[in-house]
Amino acid sequence: QVQLVESGGGLVQAGGSLRLSCAASRSIFSINAMGWYRQAPGKQRELVATITSGGSTNYADSVKGRFTISRDNAKNTVYLQMNSLKPEDTAVYYCNADVGHYNYWGQGTQVTVSS
Repeated sequence: QVQLVESGGGLVQAGGSLRLSCAASRSIFSINAMGWYRQAPGKQRELVATITSGGSTNYADSVKGRFTISRDNAKNTVYLQMNSLKPEDTAVYYCNADVGHYNYWGQGTQVTVSS
């Protein structure tokens, strides 16, 4: 079992940056993949970015070139650096841990981008 706690959300103007953090309650070294998802009001939750235990990354087309996912195994933390933010990036951002037989989720952190 793993608990995930997100932080770093907030209100930012379009074109600005934020860095989200996801702290895990145990070592993430062997976790298959960690990821960030988001859910805007009235929409389904969607993938933003993932990173595997080997360091391979995957991004939604809408964030490629603007967002960067990274992991610090020593700190049991995954980050999402978000640059050139747009109003359409406004959503609740959730951290995810895929341990193979189960997916764990954090409680989410709100990101609001004003135009």
